[in-house]
Amino acid sequence: MAAVQKDGPVTRPQLRECPGCGLFQIVPALGPDLRSTCGRCGTLLRATRAAPLDHCLALTAAALVLLAVLWLAMLMQVSTAGIVHETTLNSGPLELIERGLWPLALAVAFTTAFAPLVRLTSILYVLIGLKLPTPPPNLRGIFRVARYLKTWAMLEVLLLGVFVAYTKLGDLVHIEVGPAVYALGLYSIVIVWAETTLDPDAVWEQIERRGQTHAPMPAPVAEAALLDFRPGAIGCHSCGLVSVPADHDRRCPRCGAALHERKPNSLNRTWALVIASAVLYFPANIYPVLTVMQGGGGQPSTILGGVEELFDSRMYPLALLVFFASILVPMFKLIGLAVMLGATMIVTTEAGAAVLLRQRTALYHVVAWIGRWSMVDIFMESLLGALVQFGRVVTIEPGMGALAFCAVVFLTIFAAEAFDPRLMWDAAQRNAHRPYALRRATALWPPVKDKVLS
Repeated sequence: MAAVQKDGPVTRPQLRECPGCGLFQIVPALGPDLRSTCGRCGTLLRATRAAPLDHCLALTAAALVLLAVLWLAMLMQVSTAGIVHETTLNSGPLELIERGLWPLALAVAFTTAFAPLVRLTSILYVLIGLKLPTPPPNLRGIFRVARYLKTWAMLEVLLLGVFVAYTKLGDLVHIEVGPAVYALGLYSIVIVWAETTLDPDAVWEQIERRGQTHAPMPAPVAEAALLDFRPGAIGCHSCGLVSVPADHDRRCPRCGAALHERKPNSLNRTWALVIASAVLYFPANIYPVLTVMQGGGGQPSTILGGVEELFDSRMYPLALLVFFASILVPMFKLIGLAVMLGATMIVTTEAGAAVLLRQRTALYHVVAWIGRWSMVDIFMESLLGALVQFGRVVTIEPGMGALAFCAVVFLTIFAAEAFDPRLMWDAAQRNAHRPYALRRATALWPPVKDKVLS
């Protein structure tokens, strides 16, 4: 643990339950720009910022302006055989609806328009509201929505889709990029910058200070007494507050989220989603994701076929990017989730589930983060279908394989959200009576009931 800086604001010590392994521990007082990680599994518990609200407010406002430019300005202008065609980003979902692929159109519109817009406006609502003398209502609920939509706002992934589409169109039509492409590039930089400047815990603490909590908050206790709060306590999955739920209201007193010791039916729900994803993975790679129509004839292309075309065109970096995002990432997520599920359920063997716990926890965080990047292929196909509509000269039509692939991406994201990595550590502790498992567990974490980080 890094030393606390003497200048700048200092947070108060907090009792936290690690979302990665479930260990209750004290996050000590932190100065600005410091990080606190779990002493057992290494999961990040808190990262403070020098100006946790002001910088994020300015950058989020800039991102909202860029989002408006992105959706209103011209994306690309394509021309061939004397025919000129201009498109905006909403052209992709509209073209998908005309082709009868309305579920795919809804997925593209949700991840590139609705989720980013709601997320940005929600963050602005909360950050501006905290600066007003009388804050507006329901800051806690709106901030919860903003944090949840972080995974589903995928304009950064769309940038890669635009790049891939631009490269693939080079041999078919003449292309000119519009202002929306530059706005998308700037937006991707600004939104990542805004996320790095935001300290969600500082926002929750401000909401608490302004009296916008779900229920009356318990009185602060001294640092030495924090661990006495542990019996019956549950860490909130949304805001991180540790509290003892009341019998009549099992909700977090600060943000109002439902409290559960572990995610309900985590293993069953994750298995169901993983199996459904695995079933759809095969048609997603067998059926064509798009068809290039030239002179009345069609050339269907699967995901792997598109990668082969890029290799044949000697676009090796782009081919590797598409192969990694569209083929390896979904497979990696399915295998990773299956490994974590299987290891969690095996509690009767000699080794039990105490093997490679830290590594499996890190694997979970990678799986949860990387899945959204598989949407690059869906965005590319949506753009190609909207851009290349020149009748019998050349037309690109999205295929049913794209719908199956989009379902795989969404289901694997839901599966990662449904899985609770703390169950892996619970399984190891239940099996700790076995000599081998006890040795493994002792090697992984000290056998202490309560651990205070300082």
